[in-house]
Amino acid sequence: MTERNNILSVTKPFEIRFSEVDSMGVVWHGHYVKYFEDAREAFGAKYGLEYLMMYDKGFLEPIVDLTVKYKRPMVYGMKPEIEIVYRPTEAAKLIFDYEIRDAITKEVFVTGHTVQVFMDRYSHQLVLNNPDFYEKWKQKWEVNV
Repeated sequence: MTERNNILSVTKPFEIRFSEVDSMGVVWHGHYVKYFEDAREAFGAKYGLEYLMMYDKGFLEPIVDLTVKYKRPMVYGMKPEIEIVYRPTEAAKLIFDYEIRDAITKEVFVTGHTVQVFMDRYSHQLVLNNPDFYEKWKQKWEVNV
């Protein structure tokens, strides 16, 4: 885990399960999105930016941009790790980068990127300004741009 130079990140180990591989024994591409989600939940738990907290404050955070770049296949039984890194922005967005790698050799299997926007939970309208709780969160962690 890195917390220097105002870089917020979490590294989470996980295991490739049999249910996550296709008939060729390789992780099915759709599961990488789930791994990213698991990393975002770990990030939220560590830094106080949980989905339910934001929901209780009246916001939803849909993903509007998702990039997955496959470098090498992952197979059943592997025990990789995923690192998520928060990317500060002035916009009312949550931006994260991801790297899935071998926990021992650090060989990279997948990289990725997501952008989430804030939406009003009740009207489902896009929120163009940072919500107050998010501004306070950014100040607390000193990640203002």
